[in-house]
Amino acid sequence: MYPLLSDRNGSIARAYGVWDKDKGAAYRASFIIDPKGRIRYYSVYPREVGRNVWEIVRTLQGIQYGEATGEGVPAGWEPGDPGIKRDFSKAGTI
Repeated sequence: MYPLLSDRNGSIARAYGVWDKDKGAAYRASFIIDPKGRIRYYSVYPREVGRNVWEIVRTLQGIQYGEATGEGVPAGWEPGDPGIKRDFSKAGTI
C-alpha cells in the first residue's frame, strides 16, 4: 500500500530538494517511496507542464509487478501485459 500525502507548509518539498526559495513554492514533483523508505521513482516537472497521473500509476503498478514476478516491464507496459526477463548482460546490445 502506498499512501498519498499533501505538503501544505512545504516542509517535505524542502526535505526532498524540490522547494524553490525564490518562488516560495514547490516544483511540480512526484515521488514513489516504497514501504522500506526507498525512493523508487521521482519526477520533477516544469511549472508549465502538468503531471501525468496515469503514468505515475502505471509506474507504481510496474514496480509492484516487478516485485511480485522478478520481471521488468517495457515502455508502454500495462497491467495484464507480459513482463520481460531481466538480463543485464544484454544491456546496451542490439
